Amino acid sequence: MYEMNYLAARLAAAAEVRPEAPFLLNAENKATLSHGDIWKGAERMAATLVRLGVRPGDRVAVQADKSIAMLELYLGAVLAGAVFLPLNTAYVAGEVAYFLGDARPHLFVCDPARLDELKPVADAAGVAHLLTLGADSGTLRDAQASEIPGFHAVARLADDLAAILYTSGTTGRSKGAMLSHRALASNSETLRHYWQFTAQDVLIHALPIYHTHGLFVATNITLLAGASCVFMRKFNAKDVLAAMSRATALMGVPTFYVRLLHEEGLGEAAKNMRLFVSGSAPLLTETHDEWRKTTGHAILERYGMTETNMNTSNPYEGERRPGTVGFPLPGVELKVCDQAGDTLPDGEIGVLEVRGANLFSGYWQMPEKTAEELRENGWFITGDLGTIDPDGYVHIVGRGKDLIISGGFNVYPKEVEEAVDALPGVLESAVIGVPHSDFGEGVVAVVVPLPGADESQASLAAGLEGQLAKFKQPKRFVFVKELPRNSMGKVQKKQMREEYVGLFT
Repeated sequence: MYEMNYLAARLAAAAEVRPEAPFLLNAENKATLSHGDIWKGAERMAATLVRLGVRPGDRVAVQADKSIAMLELYLGAVLAGAVFLPLNTAYVAGEVAYFLGDARPHLFVCDPARLDELKPVADAAGVAHLLTLGADSGTLRDAQASEIPGFHAVARLADDLAAILYTSGTTGRSKGAMLSHRALASNSETLRHYWQFTAQDVLIHALPIYHTHGLFVATNITLLAGASCVFMRKFNAKDVLAAMSRATALMGVPTFYVRLLHEEGLGEAAKNMRLFVSGSAPLLTETHDEWRKTTGHAILERYGMTETNMNTSNPYEGERRPGTVGFPLPGVELKVCDQAGDTLPDGEIGVLEVRGANLFSGYWQMPEKTAEELRENGWFITGDLGTIDPDGYVHIVGRGKDLIISGGFNVYPKEVEEAVDALPGVLESAVIGVPHSDFGEGVVAVVVPLPGADESQASLAAGLEGQLAKFKQPKRFVFVKELPRNSMGKVQKKQMREEYVGLFT
Protein backbone atom coordinates (compact mmCIF):
# COMPACT_ATOMS: atom_id res chain seq x y z
CA MET A 1 0.00 0.00 0.00
CA TYR A 2 2.99 2.28 0.41
CA GLU A 3 5.12 1.43 -2.63
CA MET A 4 4.37 4.69 -4.49
CA ASN A 5 5.35 6.86 -1.50
CA TYR A 6 9.16 7.21 -1.49
CA LEU A 7 9.78 7.73 2.23
CA ALA A 8 6.93 5.63 3.64
CA ALA A 9 7.90 2.63 1.50
CA ARG A 10 11.35 2.63 3.06
CA LEU A 11 10.38 3.39 6.65
CA ALA A 12 7.71 0.68 6.66
CA ALA A 13 9.75 -2.06 4.94
CA ALA A 14 10.73 -3.74 8.22
CA ALA A 15 7.15 -3.60 9.50
CA GLU A 16 5.88 -5.33 6.37
CA VAL A 17 8.29 -8.22 6.94
CA ARG A 18 7.72 -8.52 10.71
CA PRO A 19 4.60 -6.53 11.70
CA GLU A 20 4.52 -8.31 15.06
CA ALA A 21 8.04 -7.10 16.00
CA PRO A 22 7.99 -4.90 19.12
CA PHE A 23 8.37 -1.18 18.55
CA LEU A 24 7.57 0.21 21.99
CA LEU A 25 8.69 -1.45 25.22
CA ASN A 26 7.44 -0.78 28.73
CA ALA A 27 9.31 -0.86 32.03
CA GLU A 28 9.06 -4.67 32.14
CA ASN A 29 10.60 -4.88 28.66
CA LYS A 30 7.32 -6.12 27.23
CA ALA A 31 5.98 -4.90 23.91
CA THR A 32 3.11 -2.45 24.21
CA LEU A 33 3.08 -1.50 20.53
CA SER A 34 4.33 -3.42 17.51
CA HIS A 35 5.73 -2.06 14.26
CA GLY A 36 2.50 -3.08 12.59
CA ASP A 37 0.50 -1.23 15.25
CA ILE A 38 2.27 2.08 14.77
CA TRP A 39 1.68 1.98 11.02
CA LYS A 40 -2.00 1.18 11.59
CA GLY A 41 -2.15 4.26 13.78
CA ALA A 42 -0.38 6.25 11.07
CA GLU A 43 -2.91 5.06 8.50
CA ARG A 44 -5.78 6.23 10.70
CA MET A 45 -4.00 9.54 11.16
CA ALA A 46 -3.51 9.91 7.40
CA ALA A 47 -7.20 9.23 6.81
CA THR A 48 -8.03 11.92 9.38
CA LEU A 49 -5.81 14.44 7.61
CA VAL A 50 -7.40 13.75 4.23
CA ARG A 51 -10.88 14.04 5.74
CA LEU A 52 -9.85 17.46 7.10
CA GLY A 53 -8.94 18.56 3.58
CA VAL A 54 -5.17 18.16 3.74
CA ARG A 55 -3.86 17.78 0.20
CA PRO A 56 -0.43 16.72 -1.05
CA GLY A 57 2.05 19.49 -0.29
CA ASP A 58 -0.08 21.08 2.44
CA ARG A 59 1.74 21.85 5.66
CA VAL A 60 0.70 20.15 8.90
CA ALA A 61 2.13 22.05 11.87
CA VAL A 62 2.26 20.67 15.40
CA GLN A 63 3.38 22.02 18.76
CA ALA A 64 2.60 19.33 21.29
CA ASP A 65 4.29 17.23 23.91
CA LYS A 66 6.14 14.10 22.88
CA SER A 67 3.84 11.12 22.43
CA ILE A 68 3.31 8.07 20.25
CA ALA A 69 0.32 9.87 18.73
CA MET A 70 2.66 12.63 17.57
CA LEU A 71 4.88 10.01 15.89
CA GLU A 72 1.76 8.64 14.21
CA LEU A 73 0.92 12.16 13.08
CA TYR A 74 4.37 12.47 11.49
CA LEU A 75 4.01 9.15 9.69
CA GLY A 76 0.41 9.93 8.79
CA ALA A 77 1.48 13.21 7.22
CA VAL A 78 4.05 11.30 5.14
CA LEU A 79 1.40 8.80 4.04
CA ALA A 80 -1.00 11.62 3.13
CA GLY A 81 1.65 13.39 1.06
CA ALA A 82 1.65 16.37 3.42
CA VAL A 83 4.62 18.37 4.71
CA PHE A 84 5.24 17.81 8.42
CA LEU A 85 6.17 20.92 10.44
CA PRO A 86 7.04 20.24 14.10
CA LEU A 87 7.59 23.22 16.41
CA ASN A 88 9.59 23.41 19.62
CA THR A 89 7.24 23.16 22.58
CA ALA A 90 9.08 26.02 24.30
CA TYR A 91 8.04 28.61 21.70
CA VAL A 92 5.70 31.27 23.04
CA ALA A 93 2.66 32.52 21.16
CA GLY A 94 4.48 35.39 19.45
CA GLU A 95 7.07 32.99 18.06
CA VAL A 96 4.42 30.50 16.91
CA ALA A 97 2.66 33.35 15.10
CA TYR A 98 5.70 33.85 12.88
CA PHE A 99 5.97 30.18 11.93
CA LEU A 100 2.27 29.83 11.15
CA GLY A 101 2.25 33.07 9.20
CA ASP A 102 5.25 32.00 7.17
CA ALA A 103 4.38 28.34 6.51
CA ARG A 104 0.60 28.82 6.16
CA PRO A 105 -0.33 25.30 7.31
CA HIS A 106 -3.74 23.85 6.54
CA LEU A 107 -3.81 22.22 9.96
CA PHE A 108 -2.25 23.26 13.27
CA VAL A 109 -2.15 20.84 16.20
CA CYS A 110 -1.41 22.16 19.69
CA ASP A 111 -1.42 21.06 23.31
CA PRO A 112 -4.97 21.13 24.80
CA ALA A 113 -3.75 23.34 27.65
CA ARG A 114 -2.66 26.04 25.16
CA LEU A 115 -5.73 26.05 22.94
CA ASP A 116 -7.13 29.37 24.20
CA GLU A 117 -3.71 31.01 23.94
CA LEU A 118 -2.95 29.80 20.42
CA LYS A 119 -6.37 29.95 18.77
CA PRO A 120 -6.08 33.71 17.99
CA VAL A 121 -2.64 33.05 16.52
CA ALA A 122 -3.98 30.26 14.29
CA ASP A 123 -6.95 32.36 13.23
CA ALA A 124 -4.72 35.29 12.30
CA ALA A 125 -2.57 32.98 10.16
CA GLY A 126 -5.61 31.66 8.30
CA VAL A 127 -5.22 28.08 9.52
CA ALA A 128 -8.17 26.03 8.28
CA HIS A 129 -8.27 23.59 11.20
CA LEU A 130 -6.98 23.81 14.77
CA LEU A 131 -6.98 20.54 16.73
CA THR A 132 -5.41 19.47 20.00
CA LEU A 133 -3.11 16.60 20.92
CA GLY A 134 -2.12 15.63 24.43
CA ALA A 135 -0.40 12.60 25.84
CA ASP A 136 -3.72 10.78 26.33
CA SER A 137 -6.35 13.10 24.92
CA GLY A 138 -7.13 15.73 22.32
CA THR A 139 -9.51 16.34 19.46
CA LEU A 140 -7.02 14.91 16.95
CA ARG A 141 -6.85 11.63 18.85
CA ASP A 142 -10.64 11.52 18.94
CA ALA A 143 -10.80 12.06 15.20
CA GLN A 144 -8.10 9.44 14.59
CA ALA A 145 -9.99 6.88 16.67
CA SER A 146 -12.99 7.11 14.34
CA GLU A 147 -10.94 6.02 11.31
CA ILE A 148 -9.96 2.50 10.32
CA PRO A 149 -6.59 1.22 9.05
CA GLY A 150 -6.08 0.46 5.39
CA PHE A 151 -5.07 3.86 4.01
CA HIS A 152 -3.32 3.72 0.64
CA ALA A 153 -0.37 6.10 0.73
CA VAL A 154 -0.47 9.12 -1.54
CA ALA A 155 2.15 8.88 -4.28
CA ARG A 156 5.21 10.97 -3.49
CA LEU A 157 8.46 11.10 -5.43
CA ALA A 158 11.99 11.38 -4.05
CA ASP A 159 12.18 15.14 -4.58
CA ASP A 160 8.78 15.91 -3.04
CA LEU A 161 8.83 17.64 0.33
CA ALA A 162 8.32 15.56 3.46
CA ALA A 163 9.02 18.15 6.15
CA ILE A 164 9.97 21.71 6.97
CA LEU A 165 12.12 22.41 10.02
CA TYR A 166 12.77 25.99 11.05
CA THR A 167 16.36 26.78 11.86
CA SER A 168 17.78 29.86 13.52
CA GLY A 169 20.71 31.76 12.08
CA THR A 170 22.65 34.49 13.81
CA THR A 171 20.68 37.26 12.14
CA GLY A 172 17.31 37.80 10.55
CA ARG A 173 14.23 35.62 10.48
CA SER A 174 14.11 31.91 11.20
CA LYS A 175 14.44 29.92 7.98
CA GLY A 176 12.33 26.94 7.02
CA ALA A 177 14.61 24.19 5.74
CA MET A 178 12.72 22.10 3.19
CA LEU A 179 13.52 18.39 3.52
CA SER A 180 12.62 15.97 0.74
CA HIS A 181 11.65 12.32 0.90
CA ARG A 182 15.07 11.47 -0.55
CA ALA A 183 16.98 13.57 2.01
CA LEU A 184 15.30 11.90 4.98
CA ALA A 185 15.38 8.36 3.57
CA SER A 186 18.98 8.45 2.39
CA ASN A 187 20.39 9.80 5.64
CA SER A 188 18.44 7.40 7.83
CA GLU A 189 19.48 4.42 5.73
CA THR A 190 23.12 5.50 5.80
CA LEU A 191 23.13 5.91 9.58
CA ARG A 192 21.37 2.59 10.18
CA HIS A 193 24.17 0.79 8.36
CA TYR A 194 27.02 2.97 9.64
CA TRP A 195 25.97 2.56 13.27
CA GLN A 196 25.01 -1.10 12.70
CA PHE A 197 21.42 -0.98 13.95
CA THR A 198 19.47 -4.23 13.68
CA ALA A 199 16.12 -5.63 14.77
CA GLN A 200 17.79 -6.78 18.01
CA ASP A 201 18.54 -3.22 19.11
CA VAL A 202 16.63 -1.40 21.83
CA LEU A 203 17.07 2.37 21.70
CA ILE A 204 16.53 4.63 24.69
CA HIS A 205 14.56 7.42 23.04
CA ALA A 206 14.76 10.38 25.42
CA LEU A 207 15.12 13.15 22.81
CA PRO A 208 12.38 15.59 21.78
CA ILE A 209 10.74 14.81 18.45
CA TYR A 210 10.43 18.31 17.08
CA HIS A 211 13.90 18.42 15.53
CA THR A 212 16.20 16.33 13.34
CA HIS A 213 18.00 14.39 16.07
CA GLY A 214 14.98 12.91 17.82
CA LEU A 215 12.67 12.56 14.82
CA PHE A 216 14.64 11.95 11.65
CA VAL A 217 17.60 10.16 13.26
CA ALA A 218 16.38 8.27 16.33
CA THR A 219 12.85 7.48 15.17
CA ASN A 220 13.58 6.80 11.51
CA ILE A 221 16.49 4.49 12.30
CA THR A 222 14.37 2.49 14.76
CA LEU A 223 11.68 2.05 12.11
CA LEU A 224 14.11 1.18 9.33
CA ALA A 225 15.94 -1.42 11.42
CA GLY A 226 12.77 -2.97 12.81
CA ALA A 227 14.25 -2.23 16.24
CA SER A 228 12.54 -1.42 19.54
CA CYS A 229 12.64 1.67 21.74
CA VAL A 230 12.08 2.71 25.31
CA PHE A 231 10.09 5.86 24.57
CA MET A 232 10.56 8.52 27.24
CA ARG A 233 8.58 11.74 27.12
CA LYS A 234 11.58 13.67 28.39
CA PHE A 235 15.10 13.05 29.61
CA ASN A 236 15.49 12.00 33.22
CA ALA A 237 18.91 10.68 34.22
CA LYS A 238 17.60 8.13 36.71
CA ASP A 239 15.06 6.77 34.22
CA VAL A 240 17.68 6.50 31.48
CA LEU A 241 20.06 4.74 33.87
CA ALA A 242 17.34 2.26 34.83
CA ALA A 243 16.58 1.54 31.16
CA MET A 244 20.18 0.71 30.23
CA SER A 245 19.98 -2.83 31.57
CA ARG A 246 17.41 -3.70 28.89
CA ALA A 247 18.63 -1.44 26.09
CA THR A 248 21.51 -1.41 23.63
CA ALA A 249 21.80 2.20 22.44
CA LEU A 250 21.28 5.79 23.53
CA MET A 251 21.20 8.90 21.38
CA GLY A 252 21.61 12.15 23.25
CA VAL A 253 23.06 15.62 23.53
CA PRO A 254 26.12 16.39 25.70
CA THR A 255 23.85 17.46 28.57
CA PHE A 256 22.57 13.87 28.83
CA TYR A 257 26.05 12.50 29.37
CA VAL A 258 27.12 15.22 31.79
CA ARG A 259 24.11 14.49 34.00
CA LEU A 260 24.40 10.71 33.73
CA LEU A 261 27.99 10.92 34.97
CA HIS A 262 26.61 12.15 38.29
CA GLU A 263 24.46 9.02 38.70
CA GLU A 264 25.66 6.24 40.96
CA GLY A 265 25.92 2.85 39.28
CA LEU A 266 26.49 4.16 35.76
CA GLY A 267 29.39 1.81 35.05
CA GLU A 268 27.39 -1.28 35.93
CA ALA A 269 24.26 -0.11 34.08
CA ALA A 270 26.18 0.56 30.86
CA LYS A 271 27.50 -3.01 30.56
CA ASN A 272 24.55 -4.10 28.42
CA MET A 273 24.87 -1.15 26.04
CA ARG A 274 26.73 -1.22 22.72
CA LEU A 275 26.44 2.40 21.51
CA PHE A 276 26.24 5.92 22.90
CA VAL A 277 25.77 8.68 20.31
CA SER A 278 26.13 12.40 21.00
CA GLY A 279 25.34 15.38 18.84
CA SER A 280 23.50 18.72 18.44
CA ALA A 281 26.24 20.50 20.41
CA PRO A 282 29.99 20.06 21.00
CA LEU A 283 30.96 17.33 23.46
CA LEU A 284 33.73 18.42 25.80
CA THR A 285 36.84 16.25 25.72
CA GLU A 286 36.65 15.99 29.52
CA THR A 287 33.16 14.49 29.25
CA HIS A 288 34.33 12.03 26.60
CA ASP A 289 37.28 10.92 28.72
CA GLU A 290 35.32 10.64 31.96
CA TRP A 291 32.60 8.61 30.22
CA ARG A 292 35.14 6.15 28.83
CA LYS A 293 36.79 5.82 32.24
CA THR A 294 33.46 5.23 34.00
CA THR A 295 31.69 2.97 31.51
CA GLY A 296 34.36 1.53 29.25
CA HIS A 297 32.52 2.96 26.25
CA ALA A 298 33.68 5.72 23.91
CA ILE A 299 30.88 8.11 23.01
CA LEU A 300 30.35 8.34 19.25
CA GLU A 301 30.14 12.02 18.30
CA ARG A 302 28.68 13.07 14.97
CA TYR A 303 27.99 16.33 13.15
CA GLY A 304 24.78 17.42 11.49
CA MET A 305 22.53 20.36 10.80
CA THR A 306 18.84 20.95 10.26
CA GLU A 307 19.54 21.59 6.58
CA THR A 308 21.61 18.47 6.04
CA ASN A 309 20.68 15.87 8.64
CA MET A 310 23.93 14.08 9.53
CA ASN A 311 27.14 14.85 7.62
CA THR A 312 29.92 13.12 9.55
CA SER A 313 30.38 10.54 12.26
CA ASN A 314 33.14 9.04 14.28
CA PRO A 315 33.51 5.40 13.25
CA TYR A 316 31.52 2.58 14.78
CA GLU A 317 34.54 0.33 14.36
CA GLY A 318 37.74 2.24 14.92
CA GLU A 319 38.99 5.12 17.02
CA ARG A 320 36.35 7.57 18.23
CA ARG A 321 38.57 10.56 18.65
CA PRO A 322 37.59 13.16 21.31
CA GLY A 323 37.20 16.68 20.00
CA THR A 324 36.36 15.52 16.49
CA VAL A 325 33.19 14.63 14.60
CA GLY A 326 34.79 11.82 12.64
CA PHE A 327 34.64 11.30 8.90
CA PRO A 328 32.16 12.24 6.16
CA LEU A 329 29.39 9.65 6.02
CA PRO A 330 29.12 7.39 2.96
CA GLY A 331 27.48 9.37 0.18
CA VAL A 332 28.37 12.73 1.77
CA GLU A 333 31.14 14.91 0.35
CA LEU A 334 32.82 17.44 2.64
CA LYS A 335 35.48 20.06 1.99
CA VAL A 336 37.06 22.99 3.81
CA CYS A 337 36.93 26.21 1.80
CA ASP A 338 38.04 29.81 1.92
CA GLN A 339 35.55 32.65 1.60
CA ALA A 340 35.71 32.41 -2.19
CA GLY A 341 34.69 28.77 -2.08
CA ASP A 342 38.08 27.39 -3.08
CA THR A 343 39.16 24.18 -1.36
CA LEU A 344 41.87 24.55 1.27
CA PRO A 345 44.58 21.96 1.97
CA ASP A 346 44.05 19.56 4.86
CA GLY A 347 45.10 21.10 8.15
CA GLU A 348 43.92 24.61 7.29
CA ILE A 349 40.87 26.14 8.90
CA GLY A 350 38.01 27.28 6.69
CA VAL A 351 34.28 27.08 6.11
CA LEU A 352 32.85 23.57 5.84
CA GLU A 353 30.84 22.82 2.72
CA VAL A 354 28.94 19.58 2.16
CA ARG A 355 27.14 17.87 -0.70
CA GLY A 356 25.00 14.74 -0.91
CA ALA A 357 21.51 13.29 -1.11
CA ASN A 358 21.04 14.26 2.55
CA LEU A 359 20.86 17.98 1.78
CA PHE A 360 17.75 20.11 2.04
CA SER A 361 16.02 21.53 -1.04
CA GLY A 362 16.28 25.17 -0.01
CA TYR A 363 14.67 27.61 2.40
CA TRP A 364 10.89 27.97 2.36
CA GLN A 365 9.92 31.15 0.50
CA MET A 366 13.48 32.49 0.72
CA PRO A 367 15.03 32.06 -2.75
CA GLU A 368 17.64 34.76 -2.13
CA LYS A 369 18.79 33.10 1.11
CA THR A 370 18.83 29.72 -0.61
CA ALA A 371 21.04 31.11 -3.38
CA GLU A 372 23.44 32.56 -0.77
CA GLU A 373 24.00 29.26 1.03
CA LEU A 374 23.28 26.51 -1.52
CA ARG A 375 25.56 26.64 -4.53
CA GLU A 376 24.30 25.74 -8.01
CA ASN A 377 26.68 22.77 -8.08
CA GLY A 378 24.99 21.30 -4.99
CA TRP A 379 27.47 22.34 -2.31
CA PHE A 380 25.95 23.76 0.89
CA ILE A 381 27.88 26.43 2.80
CA THR A 382 27.38 25.34 6.40
CA GLY A 383 28.82 28.47 8.00
CA ASP A 384 30.74 26.28 10.43
CA LEU A 385 34.49 26.62 10.65
CA GLY A 386 36.50 23.44 10.62
CA THR A 387 39.60 21.59 9.57
CA ILE A 388 40.59 18.06 8.57
CA ASP A 389 43.55 16.49 10.37
CA PRO A 390 46.17 14.23 8.74
CA ASP A 391 44.12 11.13 9.65
CA GLY A 392 40.99 12.48 7.97
CA TYR A 393 39.05 13.36 11.12
CA VAL A 394 36.92 16.50 10.85
CA HIS A 395 37.30 19.09 13.62
CA ILE A 396 34.72 21.82 14.22
CA VAL A 397 36.72 24.77 15.52
CA GLY A 398 34.01 27.40 15.61
CA ARG A 399 30.76 28.54 14.11
CA GLY A 400 30.29 31.15 11.52
CA LYS A 401 29.05 34.39 12.96
CA ASP A 402 27.91 34.00 16.55
CA LEU A 403 25.40 31.17 16.71
CA ILE A 404 24.93 29.78 20.22
CA ILE A 405 24.03 26.12 20.81
CA SER A 406 22.69 25.65 24.33
CA GLY A 407 21.46 22.22 25.42
CA GLY A 408 21.32 21.17 21.77
CA PHE A 409 19.13 24.11 20.69
CA ASN A 410 20.15 26.91 18.38
CA VAL A 411 19.93 30.42 19.80
CA TYR A 412 20.67 33.40 17.61
CA PRO A 413 21.87 36.46 19.50
CA LYS A 414 20.03 39.14 17.55
CA GLU A 415 16.60 37.91 18.64
CA VAL A 416 17.65 37.80 22.30
CA GLU A 417 19.37 41.19 22.06
CA GLU A 418 16.23 42.80 20.69
CA ALA A 419 14.21 41.42 23.59
CA VAL A 420 16.80 42.53 26.18
CA ASP A 421 17.18 46.00 24.63
CA ALA A 422 13.42 46.50 24.88
CA LEU A 423 13.48 46.03 28.66
CA PRO A 424 13.22 49.12 30.90
CA GLY A 425 16.58 50.46 31.98
CA VAL A 426 18.63 48.85 29.19
CA LEU A 427 20.64 51.03 26.84
CA GLU A 428 22.06 48.21 24.73
CA SER A 429 23.20 44.62 24.97
CA ALA A 430 25.31 41.96 23.32
CA VAL A 431 24.45 38.29 23.65
CA ILE A 432 27.15 35.62 23.55
CA GLY A 433 27.59 31.94 24.35
CA VAL A 434 30.29 30.76 26.74
CA PRO A 435 31.22 27.21 27.85
CA HIS A 436 28.76 25.58 30.22
CA SER A 437 29.40 22.12 31.68
CA ASP A 438 25.74 21.11 31.49
CA PHE A 439 24.40 22.85 28.38
CA GLY A 440 27.54 23.02 26.23
CA GLU A 441 27.10 26.77 25.97
CA GLY A 442 25.28 29.11 28.30
CA VAL A 443 23.53 32.21 26.96
CA VAL A 444 24.99 35.39 28.47
CA ALA A 445 23.69 38.91 27.99
CA VAL A 446 26.28 41.67 28.39
CA VAL A 447 24.19 44.73 29.25
CA VAL A 448 24.87 48.46 29.26
CA PRO A 449 22.26 49.91 31.64
CA LEU A 450 20.81 53.39 31.45
CA PRO A 451 22.07 55.79 34.14
CA GLY A 452 20.41 55.07 37.46
CA ALA A 453 18.76 51.87 36.22
CA ASP A 454 18.31 48.83 38.44
CA GLU A 455 21.21 46.48 37.74
CA SER A 456 19.39 43.36 38.85
CA GLN A 457 19.64 39.86 37.38
CA ALA A 458 16.17 39.07 38.66
CA SER A 459 14.43 42.09 37.16
CA LEU A 460 15.86 41.50 33.68
CA ALA A 461 15.12 37.78 33.81
CA ALA A 462 11.55 38.49 34.89
CA GLY A 463 11.13 40.91 32.01
CA LEU A 464 11.92 38.18 29.48
CA GLU A 465 9.39 35.69 30.81
CA GLY A 466 6.79 35.12 28.12
CA GLN A 467 8.91 36.95 25.55
CA LEU A 468 11.33 34.16 24.64
CA ALA A 469 11.45 30.40 24.93
CA LYS A 470 13.24 29.31 28.09
CA PHE A 471 16.28 27.95 26.27
CA LYS A 472 16.86 31.36 24.65
CA GLN A 473 16.74 33.34 27.89
CA PRO A 474 20.16 34.39 29.28
CA LYS A 475 21.43 32.29 32.15
CA ARG A 476 23.50 35.25 33.31
CA PHE A 477 23.45 39.03 32.87
CA VAL A 478 26.73 40.94 33.02
CA PHE A 479 26.59 44.71 33.51
CA VAL A 480 29.24 46.89 31.85
CA LYS A 481 29.72 50.61 31.18
CA GLU A 482 30.16 50.08 27.44
CA LEU A 483 30.48 47.30 24.91
CA PRO A 484 33.91 46.71 23.37
CA ARG A 485 34.06 47.88 19.74
CA ASN A 486 36.64 48.06 16.99
CA SER A 487 37.55 51.17 15.01
CA MET A 488 34.57 50.60 12.73
CA GLY A 489 32.19 50.51 15.67
CA LYS A 490 31.55 46.76 15.45
CA VAL A 491 30.93 45.03 18.78
CA GLN A 492 33.75 42.61 19.53
CA LYS A 493 31.96 39.46 20.64
CA LYS A 494 35.06 37.32 20.37
CA GLN A 495 36.72 39.52 22.96
CA MET A 496 33.75 39.17 25.27
CA ARG A 497 33.64 35.39 24.89
CA GLU A 498 37.30 35.25 25.90
CA GLU A 499 36.72 37.57 28.85
CA TYR A 500 33.77 35.60 30.22
CA VAL A 501 34.92 32.10 29.26
CA GLY A 502 35.00 30.98 32.91
CA LEU A 503 31.69 32.53 33.93
CA PHE A 504 29.98 29.18 34.59
CA THR A 505 32.94 27.35 36.09
